[in-house]
Amino acid sequence: MPETPPPRPGLRQRLRTAARESVGGLPATFWWLWTSTLVNRLGGFVVTFLALYLTVDRGLSPAFAGLVASLYGLGGSLASVAGGVLADRIGRRPTLLAAQAATATATLALGLVHPAWAIAVTAAVLGFTSNASRPAVSAIMADLVPAADRVRAFSLNYWAINIGFAFAAAAAGLIAAHGFLLLFVGDAATTLLCALVVFARVPETRPEAAPVTASAPAPAAPRVGLVTVLRDPAFMALVGLTFLLACVANQGGVALPIVMGRAGYSPTDYGLVVALNGLLIVLLQIPVTRFVQGRNRALMLSVAALCTGCGFGLTAFAGSAWFYALTVTVWTAGEMLSVPANMALVAELSPVHARGRYQGVYSLAWSGASFLAPMTAGFLLTASGGDAVWLCCTLLGLVAAAGYVRLLRERPQPRLVPLAARPAVAAAGNADARSASTSQGARHGDRNDTQRRRRHRDQGGGGRRAR
Repeated sequence: MPETPPPRPGLRQRLRTAARESVGGLPATFWWLWTSTLVNRLGGFVVTFLALYLTVDRGLSPAFAGLVASLYGLGGSLASVAGGVLADRIGRRPTLLAAQAATATATLALGLVHPAWAIAVTAAVLGFTSNASRPAVSAIMADLVPAADRVRAFSLNYWAINIGFAFAAAAAGLIAAHGFLLLFVGDAATTLLCALVVFARVPETRPEAAPVTASAPAPAAPRVGLVTVLRDPAFMALVGLTFLLACVANQGGVALPIVMGRAGYSPTDYGLVVALNGLLIVLLQIPVTRFVQGRNRALMLSVAALCTGCGFGLTAFAGSAWFYALTVTVWTAGEMLSVPANMALVAELSPVHARGRYQGVYSLAWSGASFLAPMTAGFLLTASGGDAVWLCCTLLGLVAAAGYVRLLRERPQPRLVPLAARPAVAAAGNADARSASTSQGARHGDRNDTQRRRRHRDQGGGGRRAR
């Protein structure tokens, strides 16, 4: 007699399983870090409305507003490397707390200074302080989350960023109606609140900070400087590919509003079109991440690069608001596929004891693009028009897609382990970061403790050393 197939789970059970596979099995400390990111982004008013503040409230020229944006990006470029080095040297937590406190101060100062030169200098300082925290945040997540779950973790963090962006963009317009200074005060306050969450709930996760508990001695980790990172061919190839896509992605806030304005569309039309980017990420980032988990990374990242480049390329044919919205949908799909996977790949390529430096150099791709993309787009728009920008975006997307295939063609990817097959402690949430730090320290060890054990072994165990 044939066996009766088991009943198909109901909708509620399927939704519960999907939710558990999307957000389950991650350490509790990760969720506190996620919460701090969300709080920070919910009050991220200033950068989004900085150009309007300078041109409308302060009466400065659009050219000066562009200069301020470039200086902000320049400060971020310097901070990407400095923040990564500090995260490895003094620790993730102190670097993150210092950067957030300095960001709150610089944000409030930017809203209070009046001379044009002071605005420019303060914007550069704000770019430095606000970007100095990014390598530390990424390093903490890489320290906490196992390799098989990192795409999911970085995707959830990216989801929080876009939830905050969508809220901040909508709320900032209402707040600005009562005075632009309130934007700076609110942004500074939420940044301080973010720092308080980190101070209270996120411990240090740097592996060297954990005590060695393993009975067998671990070899001392080799010193890794910035030169070592820059000489890592696979990693620098990834940074280069990310830089290409970041230059393309920046056109959503640089070339797109100018082209739409020249075509007769209002700022409201542009705002509604570009808001689709954040809305799609909030709604679809988690389902997209579940779809790509365990799939071929070279294929997924090359598809992401094609969607990004060709999505902007389609803008050359846009003749209506709905077609502009369609192009945003295409390049947003590429963004959702590429950003979390790239961040997880950075963590995989980074030595444990040098994650801060690697994350810092990786962040340099984004901050460097935010510095160069506005100037390049402005030159192309002035010399040749919008079609030249969209053609370059398409070409860069094609080059990046081919680069991902070449880079990842023979590289293995982490094996995806179902939650049900993992230890119970992992499924329950992995408790806190201290246990994660301790396990990492047991694997990698502290250099000073290793040297002491070696001296002790040399004094009393010379026979074994000779063998």
